[in-house]
Amino acid sequence: MQTVETLNEGLKRAYTLKITAKDIDSRVDAELKRVAPTIKMPGFRPGKVPANLVRKMHGEALMQDALNTSIQEGIQSLIAEQKLRPALQPSVSLNDSYELGKDADVTVELEVLPDVPAPAIDGLKLERLTVPADEVAVTEQLKKFADQQKRWDDAKATYKAKIGDLVVMDFLGKVGDVAFDGGTGTDMSVELGTGRLIPGFEDQVVGVKTGEERQITVTFPEDYQAKELAGKAATFDLKITAVKTAGETKIDDELATSLGLESLEQLTGLLKGQIEQELNGLTRTHMKRKLLDQLAEGHDFEVPPSMVAAEFEQIWQQLQHEATHEEDPAAALAEMEAERDDYHKIAERRVRLGLLLSEIGQANGVEVTSQEMNRLIAQAAQRYGPEDRQRFMQYIQQEPMAAAQLRAPLYEDKVVDWLFAKAEISDREVTREELEAAIESEEGFSSGTHSHDHDNHKPKGKKTAAKNATKPSADDAYEMEASDIEPAAPGDDLVEAEPVKKAATKKAPAKKAVEAAPAEEAAAEAPAKKPAAKKAAAKKAE
Repeated sequence: MQTVETLNEGLKRAYTLKITAKDIDSRVDAELKRVAPTIKMPGFRPGKVPANLVRKMHGEALMQDALNTSIQEGIQSLIAEQKLRPALQPSVSLNDSYELGKDADVTVELEVLPDVPAPAIDGLKLERLTVPADEVAVTEQLKKFADQQKRWDDAKATYKAKIGDLVVMDFLGKVGDVAFDGGTGTDMSVELGTGRLIPGFEDQVVGVKTGEERQITVTFPEDYQAKELAGKAATFDLKITAVKTAGETKIDDELATSLGLESLEQLTGLLKGQIEQELNGLTRTHMKRKLLDQLAEGHDFEVPPSMVAAEFEQIWQQLQHEATHEEDPAAALAEMEAERDDYHKIAERRVRLGLLLSEIGQANGVEVTSQEMNRLIAQAAQRYGPEDRQRFMQYIQQEPMAAAQLRAPLYEDKVVDWLFAKAEISDREVTREELEAAIESEEGFSSGTHSHDHDNHKPKGKKTAAKNATKPSADDAYEMEASDIEPAAPGDDLVEAEPVKKAATKKAPAKKAVEAAPAEEAAAEAPAKKPAAKKAAAKKAE
């Protein structure tokens, strides 16, 4: 096989491989000798079919297989002989005029990894911002759990529903005089003031009494998910079957036992531990961001455009998805387009930092052990059903690229931990608000970051989030719910305690027509995703 280099510019390489017909034919002959004894043909004893007949019957397929094998071996030899380090899979193309039985000209194009300069990691200085898990935070979380465990008591027949009360109703929705699909239901429960239903619905339910019948008029939002209802006025005939008021839930041993625990003391201890874990995650997120900022500022080298393009595409797809949940999706997309170049710089920084961390790890013996890798595979497999888990595990074991993607976040975190151990670290105690503000700050924004460890989106800034995150990290802070507390009694519903709500959730088609559209719910529940807010979200998970 002949090899000719046709391009060598920066990190781009291109080669032409000539695979002769003689090479391909010799592979076919070898394969014929191997398979001929297994071929069966009428009129011949097993294993006695002449090779020329086997070639006549299967020659085209054998030649195609031989060509494919020659190409693969040729690429591997090229990479070894030229000592290439491909950034991504090489692009391989066969000459359009190729005919079976003739010489084959194969074009191989690729980008190689750069020679990363020796990382400057001496003199790293970091500040560790710490927040104590004080009794105030634990008490606030206990109050939140108590609120989640609300007990609903039937109100008197003369009682008029107020904001904060639970109303149970049967309903019939109509556009004009025609009932629409999903607009009829029974025993739907609504906690007034939660904004779960379309605008104007809950407001008109305030003041109802048990047994009352009432007709209300609402207009579906223009972006309502059921397109046939979007922007249309509708009436709902309501029959109120119950009005309930929230009873007091005490913070005592009974609250703990309702969560599957033994005592309030055990619940308090678990809460304090989880709050400490959450705060430690925030502390680490801040330290990691500052560490990567220092590395980014101290290193500048060419990175493969194909890797930058792939990273940019990942960021862009995420931002496009988030834009659909904005109050004004078109404005969010327009803002993104205006800042496309900035996001491209972010992608470039992320790739550069990824290569830099890899270089640091390899130079200092940082490894992911086989036991750690097996644990990662097993954890990832849990996302699949029993029938698919084994196939997933086999896929990871057989596909090096897939295994590398699974391994990357853990490897990066281990390199970061190694750098933490090497850095000079000073401690400063702050409030949680100060720590979150430091994480969300735009300070330190330079040009983007390639990071395999990705964080949640916080309220400030898209670009900062794109710098640091697209996937959740084990260190991410999270908002605790009652269901996060362990151990819990099997089958317990720790968040929605009232039976009427459970009954309502079984009637999804009936609720569909009156609930707020998903985009509205997302906007209400996640103020972090406002148009001006995503720049910070992109920097968080470094």
